[in-house]
Amino acid sequence: MDSPAAAATVGALVSLSSIPPELLVAVCVAALLLALVQTARLAFTRWLPRHRIAVARAAGADGELRAEPLLRAQGYAVVARQAPVSYEVAVDGEPFEIALRADFLLERDGRRYVAEVKTGRLAPRLETSATRRQLLEYRVAFDVDGVLLVDVDAGRVHSLEFPPHSPGGADEPRVGWLLWLALGGALGLGASAVEGRLHPPHAGDIRGGSDVDGGP
Repeated sequence: MDSPAAAATVGALVSLSSIPPELLVAVCVAALLLALVQTARLAFTRWLPRHRIAVARAAGADGELRAEPLLRAQGYAVVARQAPVSYEVAVDGEPFEIALRADFLLERDGRRYVAEVKTGRLAPRLETSATRRQLLEYRVAFDVDGVLLVDVDAGRVHSLEFPPHSPGGADEPRVGWLLWLALGGALGLGASAVEGRLHPPHAGDIRGGSDVDGGP
């Protein structure tokens, strides 16, 4: 007597044999196409970031080539291209070194500048926070007299001046007030000394009550 498992296997074979071959081929082709599409999607997902980076690097290199004549025309001499620098910050008391590169290190009239080249519509604008922070970091990291933002597409070189750093912060006005107070006190003492030399007191004033006879 046939077992239930054998009967089920025979039933499945009969069911498959009843399916038209064209339908089986279509199902296999659809499954293969789905696998190919999924593989292509994964490959594209991995390729796209690398492609964007490559395009950005190519655009940056082209922008630097176009920026150099623009800078020279405005009197800047190129000291270094892709100028490296490193600076150190303390993280929880431990030193942490940061390395970065700027597009150009320049010189004009005895002053040194660090320059960043930007292309496109948004990158050259100071409203773009990433650009603004990058330039501020350059100002901190490089020992230069100024920072330049080069808008290659517009053919313009912008000179940026950041506000000076105030280590004292809110204590500076108080310190200045104390200095003025000390200076005023010193001037007052000096004036009193000069007045004493010009107008010495009388002898009687000096003796005070010492001339009073204390006897009976």
